[in-house]
Amino acid sequence: MRESPKEPRDMLRTVRDLIRYGMSRFSEAKLFFGHGSDNAWDEAVYLVLYALHLPPDQLDPFMDARVLASERERALVLIDRRCDERVPAPYLTHEAWLQGLRFFVDARVLVPRSPIAELLSAGLSPWIQDPEDVHGILDLCTGSGCLAILAAHRFDQALVDATDISKDALEVAAINVTDHGLANRLTLYHGSLYDPLPEGARYDLILSNPPYVNSASMQSLPREYQHEPALALAGGTDGMDLVRTILAQAPGYLTDLGILVLEIGHERHHFESAFPDLDPVWLDTTESSDQILLLTREQLLP
Repeated sequence: MRESPKEPRDMLRTVRDLIRYGMSRFSEAKLFFGHGSDNAWDEAVYLVLYALHLPPDQLDPFMDARVLASERERALVLIDRRCDERVPAPYLTHEAWLQGLRFFVDARVLVPRSPIAELLSAGLSPWIQDPEDVHGILDLCTGSGCLAILAAHRFDQALVDATDISKDALEVAAINVTDHGLANRLTLYHGSLYDPLPEGARYDLILSNPPYVNSASMQSLPREYQHEPALALAGGTDGMDLVRTILAQAPGYLTDLGILVLEIGHERHHFESAFPDLDPVWLDTTESSDQILLLTREQLLP
């Protein structure tokens, strides 16, 4: 039992009480954070507000509000599962937020968290000077479709194609494409990388957050990451298995002035070992450094 006779959990009577309790449980359980939040406070706030059907960005007005027994139970179920099963919070709520947009998620896809999202919100400036010059975008290994959708919103004159080898992932992506009203501009293709694309397809921008975790790192992932599909994480011995194909075939799908934006996580050393002759631009964000690179078609030509 998690409660003593002197301290039953029905003593938790306000939103503040539930958040404090959640933080205590999360700290005691030594959870790993990295699927939408990076600390126990933010995670507890998110799960409690979700359980109470309150806006995720409006905590202060409700901190000392009393909760019903049924509301308390909903919050405690989420807190218990987060601790006991180490399930990432977005899998518990079936939603993830990226750059202010909501995406449906479940265990068929990675939890959306790519720092490429921040670059897209900024229009990839200054590397793309006029968003209206972008007419075609490709997202490889699209997963939940979050990057393809963010790109479609930011470059509203562009048609977007997105591919994934996982049919399960594309089912989730299809839900998000519909939810964001983009079925007329965003097309999903089932297959490996470029294979399912129409003949002659060319793109001004190719995005990819492919599987890139090296084999040694795969063996030491926190339990939270083990709930995510291994197919979307594992990148082979050096993490570069799919990256090699992405780079080798990219020139055939980029327009003359097209660019490739690629996320490789903490694998810069392996990238530079695998591609010593490439000199990409490394794109930093507020939350990442040396994890995203940009290459032009000219740089990628053999």
